[in-house]
Amino acid sequence: MKTHARAVVIGGGVVGVSTLYHLAKKGWDDVVLIERKELTSGSTWHAAGLLPLFNMSYSVGQIHKYSVRFYQELQKETGMNVGFSQVSNIRLARTKDRWDEYMYYAGIAETIGVKVNVLTPEQVKEIWPLCETDGLLGAIQHPDDGYIQPADLTQALAKGARDRGATIYRNTTVTAIEQQHDGLWKVTTDKGEITAEHIISCTGNFARKTGEMVGINIPVIPVEHQYIVTEPHPAILERKAKGLPEMGVLRESDSAWYMREENGGLILGPYEHGAPVCYVNGPSDESEYELFQEELDRLMPHIETAIARVPAFGEVGIKKVYNGAIAYTPDGNPIVGPAPGLRNFWLNEGHSFGITAAGGAGWQLAEWIVDGEPTVDMMGVDPRRFGPYATEGYLIAKNEEAYANVFTMHYPDEERGAARPLKTTPVYDRLKKLGAVFGSVYGWERANWFAPEGYDLPKDQIGVGEDVLTNHNHSDPEEDGRILERWSFRRSNYFEHVGNEVMNVHKNVGVLDMSAFAKMEVSGPGARAWLESIFANAIPKKRGRIALCHMLTVHGGVRAEFTVYEWAPNRFYLVSAGAYEAHDHDYLRRLAPTDGSVRLQQITPRLGVLVLAGPKSRDLLKKLTRTSLENKDFPWLSGKEISIGVASAHALRVNFVGELGWELHHPIEMQNYIFDKLMEAGAEFGIKPFGIRAMLSMSIEKSYRLIPREMSIEYNAYESALDRFIKPEKEFLGREGLLAYKDKGLKWNFATLVVETGNDVDARGSEAIYNEAGELVGRATNGTFGFRINRSLALAMLRPDYAKEGTKLKIKILGTTYNATVVGESPFDPDNAALRA
Repeated sequence: MKTHARAVVIGGGVVGVSTLYHLAKKGWDDVVLIERKELTSGSTWHAAGLLPLFNMSYSVGQIHKYSVRFYQELQKETGMNVGFSQVSNIRLARTKDRWDEYMYYAGIAETIGVKVNVLTPEQVKEIWPLCETDGLLGAIQHPDDGYIQPADLTQALAKGARDRGATIYRNTTVTAIEQQHDGLWKVTTDKGEITAEHIISCTGNFARKTGEMVGINIPVIPVEHQYIVTEPHPAILERKAKGLPEMGVLRESDSAWYMREENGGLILGPYEHGAPVCYVNGPSDESEYELFQEELDRLMPHIETAIARVPAFGEVGIKKVYNGAIAYTPDGNPIVGPAPGLRNFWLNEGHSFGITAAGGAGWQLAEWIVDGEPTVDMMGVDPRRFGPYATEGYLIAKNEEAYANVFTMHYPDEERGAARPLKTTPVYDRLKKLGAVFGSVYGWERANWFAPEGYDLPKDQIGVGEDVLTNHNHSDPEEDGRILERWSFRRSNYFEHVGNEVMNVHKNVGVLDMSAFAKMEVSGPGARAWLESIFANAIPKKRGRIALCHMLTVHGGVRAEFTVYEWAPNRFYLVSAGAYEAHDHDYLRRLAPTDGSVRLQQITPRLGVLVLAGPKSRDLLKKLTRTSLENKDFPWLSGKEISIGVASAHALRVNFVGELGWELHHPIEMQNYIFDKLMEAGAEFGIKPFGIRAMLSMSIEKSYRLIPREMSIEYNAYESALDRFIKPEKEFLGREGLLAYKDKGLKWNFATLVVETGNDVDARGSEAIYNEAGELVGRATNGTFGFRINRSLALAMLRPDYAKEGTKLKIKILGTTYNATVVGESPFDPDNAALRA
């Protein structure tokens, strides 16, 4: 056994072998894979081998797209048959909501280059003659999709890796992993020790055990997944004898199952409610090619709908039921990227669609390891999207929920209820009494909007049909049984109430709890110089001033965004998006000097944040503090510590809604006192709470960018129109790459569009944008209705020649094309008169 390698991959399933192959393909021939048993002996061997291109995530969609293309190239490269059957994939729609989902997905697919066909029920019948089409609205088809033989694919990857110099050790068990003082990792096995610069964990069902070896919590626990293989059916055998093509992979999403041909019979794979997690403490040391006892009773509702849709399925006997473990994460997306808190330890775990994702995940992780950055925005799969709150109990609840919801509609406004409420701020109960309808981000409960007193969703808006198994389209009931929110791809029941919140902020004053913000204090004699070196913007020289600062990649893409405020000499307060706390803070720690000149302290739970915004916010706050709030004493983009009654807060004159106002950053234990004082003093000014949806509507009216939508590693900071936040005259991380890219010519430009929609739809992000000749020229990144200007808006990344103000374009929303016009940045109050008032 070798004693040193540049990288060691642990785990010999399809994901691990793909990672090894792609590292070797990038030129790292001194790479090793260690597998405890035989290749594919974990979950890969019992996978059904499907290759679904369909995915509502932009980053996962890119990964799947690469895999399907790459597997065909791999077959030619190695000369090994990977068993790829390009039979297409058909997804049936029985409800209007499902059709909206498919049309929304079609926009994602078009912008990433995945072909999607729209089928009528009659066309479905032509392709799948054994399928009954009663009740169908239609279907979408991926003609490049199909299935593959997982074991054959893995062996082809192994051959390709070996041919490029990689080494594979089978029947070799890792017993310990330790990082040494020189930074190298030492991997101890039952066959000897090996050191490496990089470790990549691809251990599937063993992920949590692997994490324990290095002291991290990997948020992966498998769930049992069953599928049924039938005996051959005469009609299918007859088709094969006639040389007719396979009927393809059929998915009835509204009944939560997939079906395809297999050796003259059929495979049915349901995703049922009640499937339990497994291997919570990891499989046994001797686990190999392991299955669980089948539980057919759990599958009966799906079997019944399958027989109704494909009667042939009920006409043959069952040959085999597979019940095996599939790794899951709380949101169903894999874990791909650097392990938080560890240097050169990488994760490629949690793949619930591992066969489809293996190629693309291995490709992007190899790019990341070798070149320092992926080439696709990977925020949707980054391991740091979860934090310490993702404990064992949380994972059990959320992973079972994720499995049960594989086929449910993935509404853009859905908020799933498992493991909630988990992290609440002191004002949570007060907001709830005021009608708050909550969402969750990074474990925190945040008010999305406020329902009027006694509000109840009309019953005719709940559910989409009793014969549909995936009909959950609304929020969980309140304690008194009321249902407050219906999820939709269109304007839903909360639209009116969000508009009322916006207009109250615009005309009077509102208060918003934003305590979920990620917060870090950076201090020490070297703090200022270090911040200058990592951010593109300059750090204000005058204490109390505020700057919006971006951390860039080495290529000039945007990695993170921070509000920076020096609240005491050599003590800087950094605020960033709550959803990316672990991500942002991990990068700060990785970049921090080790000489003691800079100290980092994560202080998120210590401080609450209440946003006070609106033209009457100054009048309100004057009643509670002796500090002068006038422009000459307290200008826009500045901050001070002030008293609020007998409490205190750092008041930052900045917000994400574009109105006069302050963010009040306060000791969390004082939050209820401050909130009550604001509500009491604000009564005469019409104060009301507002939620995240109102904030986002107002932010889009101001053309404010978000990570990873308008700002990402895929877009140069100049493409995201961040010019005023970039100081090229100083040195900072990513400067050379940023300027070199700009010199070559920008490929994209950020733009704001007014969209001429009907009265029930707005862009959500990922919609395709065309010129008047019908050519694809960009993609929407976000969208909403702007209540202050009474127009539907979209933010977008466009080809530079189509980003000029006044350009006429087309945007496709839920399958319908609408006219759109590029407008100037910040269609509401472009001169910032409200902010500066």
